[in-house]
Amino acid sequence: MQSEKFNKAIQLFDEANSSDPNTEIFEGKEFPKELLYAMRMTEQLNKFAPNSSEALQLTVRCQHICRWEIPRDSYEMNRVGYLNWRKDLKDFHAKKASEILKSVGYDDEVIDDVAFLLLKKQLKKNADTQTLEDVICLVFLEFYFLKFSEKYSEEKLIDIVQKTWKKMSDKGHKAALELNLPASALALITKALS
Repeated sequence: MQSEKFNKAIQLFDEANSSDPNTEIFEGKEFPKELLYAMRMTEQLNKFAPNSSEALQLTVRCQHICRWEIPRDSYEMNRVGYLNWRKDLKDFHAKKASEILKSVGYDDEVIDDVAFLLLKKQLKKNADTQTLEDVICLVFLEFYFLKFSEKYSEEKLIDIVQKTWKKMSDKGHKAALELNLPASALALITKALS
């Protein structure tokens, strides 16, 4: 049973993400892109790690909060630009989420835990950070990889899959191979892992 505070925080995260001007059609219905992403993250966490900490449950719901406010093309279109964009996004998400959590009455400990996770600290060392990363990778593979794969060469995609795989745990790997993926995506993943 979730607390009123938790439900209010989720509601405010979703309201913020409902302002996304970018949309995506899913099962015949139009969604604000980041709202749909947040819902997919929660759904995946509930399948992958149903007994997660409250901080992790909050984190998956706001991991991309208001992401469109810092567009990728406002940075140089190279590796350095990409890394700076990613770092600034993490800081932005942590700040935005912290403000919402504070407004609904969460204490500093929970707020700090969520910010810590949004900054993806101690990957491979911290269990919640690792679970977050696994869930991010699973959502990417299940819902975004196929569309993503249309933009890049096979060589680049194999590199991306291999990098994604490195970030995941053994439990994440097992779950990824059980996803209901289109044959072309599965073939690429299999090739990348061989």
